[in-house]
Amino acid sequence: MKITEMMTTEVESCSPNATLMEVAAKMKELDVGVMPITQEDELVGLATDRDLVLKGLAEELPIDAPVSQVMTGDPVRGTVTMTPEEAADIMADVQIRRLPIVDDGKLVGIVSLGDLAVHNRTESDAGEALEEISYPSEPNK
Repeated sequence: MKITEMMTTEVESCSPNATLMEVAAKMKELDVGVMPITQEDELVGLATDRDLVLKGLAEELPIDAPVSQVMTGDPVRGTVTMTPEEAADIMADVQIRRLPIVDDGKLVGIVSLGDLAVHNRTESDAGEALEEISYPSEPNK
């Protein structure tokens, strides 16, 4: 099985010049926690809700600041030829919950741990990836 069989293909994105407010509004509208940032369909970054809060709001950036100021540039990405197991391994190695999928640099989809978990063949891979990504928080002593 290839990753293309389980990834989400209807992925919306924002440009690097979109404002923090525009990206946040689009995330709310789509009910997502990550927004791919593309330029001419090429993936150039990822912005998470956490990025908007910690790198934007907490740093007192104006809401009209470009998302390029808070996004992760040159994010880890998968390819259309990879298997779900390879995607799960990458996600575990770099501790991410979502992996953008590209074809010749162009964003064509995104796969999440949830996508991997709903397919029986990769359930254990997704579980292992989640286990490696999610560490329980410990109170400061």
